[in-house]
Amino acid sequence: MLATVAVTLALALAGQSKIYDSVADLTTLSYDFILVGGGTAGSVVANRLTEDANVSVLVLEAGVTNEGVVDSQAPFLVLDMLMHPIWSYNYSTTPQIGLGGRVIPYQRGRILGGCSSHNGMFYTRGSADDFDRYAALTSDVGWSWGRLLPYFFKNERWTAPADQHDTHGQFDPAVHSTHGVTSVSLAGYPWPAGERVIQTTKEFPDEFPFNLDTNSGAPLGVGWLQFTIGGGERSSAATSYLSPTIQQRPNLHILLNAQVFRLLANTTAQGVTIHGVEFSHNESPALSTVTASKEIILAAGTIGTPQILLASGIGNKTALAALGIDAIVDLPSVGMNVSDHAAVVPTWSVPNNTNTVDEVRQNATRFEEAYREWNTSKTGPFTTIGVTHLGKLPGSDFETRYRRLESDVFHGFKDPSAGPRTPHIELKFAAGSASGLVPGHFFSINTAVVSPMSRGSITLNRTHPLTGPPLIDPGLLSNSFDVLALREGVKMARRFVEAKAWQGYILNEADPFANATTDAELDAAIRATAGTSSHLVGSAAMSARGAGYGVVDPDLRVKGTVGLRVIDASVLPIVPSAHTQAAVYVIAERGVDLVKAAWAQ
Repeated sequence: MLATVAVTLALALAGQSKIYDSVADLTTLSYDFILVGGGTAGSVVANRLTEDANVSVLVLEAGVTNEGVVDSQAPFLVLDMLMHPIWSYNYSTTPQIGLGGRVIPYQRGRILGGCSSHNGMFYTRGSADDFDRYAALTSDVGWSWGRLLPYFFKNERWTAPADQHDTHGQFDPAVHSTHGVTSVSLAGYPWPAGERVIQTTKEFPDEFPFNLDTNSGAPLGVGWLQFTIGGGERSSAATSYLSPTIQQRPNLHILLNAQVFRLLANTTAQGVTIHGVEFSHNESPALSTVTASKEIILAAGTIGTPQILLASGIGNKTALAALGIDAIVDLPSVGMNVSDHAAVVPTWSVPNNTNTVDEVRQNATRFEEAYREWNTSKTGPFTTIGVTHLGKLPGSDFETRYRRLESDVFHGFKDPSAGPRTPHIELKFAAGSASGLVPGHFFSINTAVVSPMSRGSITLNRTHPLTGPPLIDPGLLSNSFDVLALREGVKMARRFVEAKAWQGYILNEADPFANATTDAELDAAIRATAGTSSHLVGSAAMSARGAGYGVVDPDLRVKGTVGLRVIDASVLPIVPSAHTQAAVYVIAERGVDLVKAAWAQ
């Protein structure tokens, strides 16, 4: 019912704003900059470019407005948001060899604000090592942790939690900003399981050390999780960077329901210049064209950006020829080398009188009470998602600790983590089951491999390369290291709930690992149940200017072209050891500064 109300309200509000819903309403078809995608990165770039009133920007967003979408606004309804076909690309992966041939859903945001409007709202920056590795791979110190920290601060506005509880000892104010754009806060509702998590760090300080702030650049340990939530509501790129006030800027035009198919290029002896895009509107077969006098900026995400590049003839010329597409720039790295975080969810039954997400989800009276509280005061369970803490483990000693378990895992490979401050495993402690819909009351620990070795690809649909959905192959668990890492992660989760803090709370282990005792049984259960964290990156990876691989240079310009840049998660050459939202905000903030600097010259 909430979803129906949200859709109606969103459609009504769309007609009141300056956002365009018809190509015919655009006052011009030529702009200084065209942004393909109004998602997390695109919203940032649109805001920053139009700070200069003399710069005109058109944002082409394939989705609908975020205004009035209650499922997006209320953090507790995140699963409803993810599953609703109006606000997501309902993609599926190719059969995953590492998952026994399973095909799994892969939702991506199809709404203004993109994935920041429908994700889990986790604010995790990653390790300093992650970004220092990007700097090394690109030969550009500008992508290092030290240089990017001011951009984290430029994006973040630290906000009190919805319940206004005392946050002393739950985060480090020295590594946060109160002057940014996107709200960041601690959980605003005290799920009781959270107290037991902190108590466990005191009982097992060597295995699970307490970390005051996992966003300091040194995330190893267990601490309080931070979210892009402010005042009990989701703070997305759309609500923060494209607020109604920003949308009123006369030099900013936003066209919704605009699906870009390909780029328009002029090819001369001097090279390939990208000057426009071709798109459909409201799923019409008719195509429209708009042009840019300065740059086209792709911000369509790790799936959408390579799809557009390949459809435009920018990619592996041999593969393109096989699809009947003439290559204008031979860039074999387009769509290749993508990486993601595979995850499983060890789960335990807890007493039925326990306050969990399951209780709120399954008890209609409790659900309505919680919704009314949120709707009235923006407090209560609806201000959270049931997760309050996370762990980043075990760090640089992974090889030493686990080589004895499977000596051939590292044979011929370098430790995939970015450095000594970087985790291999992430544990997210949740007061409920993964869906909240399984009958009963549960405690779960979402366990992800955040320094994976597995790699995959994004390629064009072989039957309908220009109009069909792309082939999404994240390559989950295609490398045996990732299976080992998840196996040890499950063992860590089990060890965690052996602390005295959980006595009388944890009753017994539930599916999917209830009957898995041997390593072989754990591995089988992992391959049978693992899914994606939807943190895919790398399909338009940045590399050093002279490198013969990669898609964009350190300034995010597409190699071999003029007038084309990529600013989104696809430029990250390796997935960070964190949820990618914070990293994408930083890519966008620095990326738009690179654009401004180029045109200032």
